[in-house]
Amino acid sequence: MKIVVIDGQGGGLGRQVAEKILELLPKHELVCVGTNALATANMLKSGVKLAATGENAAACAAADADIIVGPIGIVIADSMLGEITPRIALCVGRSSAVRVLIPVNHCSNIVAGVPSAPLSTLVSDAAQRIAEIAEKQAV
Repeated sequence: MKIVVIDGQGGGLGRQVAEKILELLPKHELVCVGTNALATANMLKSGVKLAATGENAAACAAADADIIVGPIGIVIADSMLGEITPRIALCVGRSSAVRVLIPVNHCSNIVAGVPSAPLSTLVSDAAQRIAEIAEKQAV
């Protein structure tokens, strides 16, 4: 199973997600894609073996992913201070992968009905849901 983590800006959220996924699902393929070099470098600190940077890397990774995880902005063109290009949002949205979107209320994107929670709680919930999806698909 191929799990793709997409993040931008500083890559802190992506790094935390990658660390949790590596802990819960060490045998699955994990790819981190940063929208910039800093985000990619930070996600590499999680211990992930495969990482890439940029719009084309995100598009290619999304094309054959089984699960895509990242902040909700990865499906909103021009979000994350413009780092999510229309092509990235389109490729993530059109992917046949299951999308696990973390409801980070930043950059003028607010998810109504979702209570505010610490980032660590959101990351743990996302990783647990990914583990459940992986378990179901393995059966």
